[in-house]
Amino acid sequence: MSKRVKAFKYVLMIMVITLLIGLIVYLFPVIKNLSTPKGQIEFKNLVSDLGFVGLLVLFGLQFAQIFLIILPGEPIEILAGMCYGGIGGTLFITISAFIISSIIFFAVRKLGRKFVYSFCSKERIEKIENSKLFKNPKKIEWIMLLLFLIPGTPKDLLVYIAGLLPLKPLRFILISTFARLPSVISSTFAGSSIVAGNWKYSLVIYAVTFALVGIFIFVVNKFDKDKTAEEAMKIMK
Repeated sequence: MSKRVKAFKYVLMIMVITLLIGLIVYLFPVIKNLSTPKGQIEFKNLVSDLGFVGLLVLFGLQFAQIFLIILPGEPIEILAGMCYGGIGGTLFITISAFIISSIIFFAVRKLGRKFVYSFCSKERIEKIENSKLFKNPKKIEWIMLLLFLIPGTPKDLLVYIAGLLPLKPLRFILISTFARLPSVISSTFAGSSIVAGNWKYSLVIYAVTFALVGIFIFVVNKFDKDKTAEEAMKIMK
């Protein structure tokens, strides 16, 4: 199974890269003129013409991004915001993340460690899985919430690991879906503002989001006497 999964992984990666290049080439003539009202109208018409196919393509890209782990999620979130607006893009990414996280979580529960090892380093997985902190049923949900909220943590890796940990499926899937929201909202609304020709507003959105997350991390570190978040981050590295 491992060899077949790895082969599928590489084929999927090649397909995603090809699709992304194709989308960039397809959208570039319109994107370069987004600072003009005419360019904004052309982009919206282009998205409308894609219809349901556009939704499927975007869902496929997000599935590959979470499934392959190594691809960053922000470009897809920005693209969702550009295509469907801040609110529509956020809803799309959130629902997609819920579906994809559910598929991966239950696949791990069904297929076990060998399935996870096809996508992640065995040594890294064992280090996390065997740590006392991640084995603690009383703390594991809180740890997952923190890690999903903190920028820079490998959130898609956490989806795979979660299937091996003492977590209730629905509770984890809800955590993994909604704890992504600060990042998703900032990216989709940034994408929406780009279509509106307001590039500076995109930077403001990111700055405010990172400031709020920074305050959250500061508060957590201030009141986290057991240094749970700090220890979890060290184990994840």
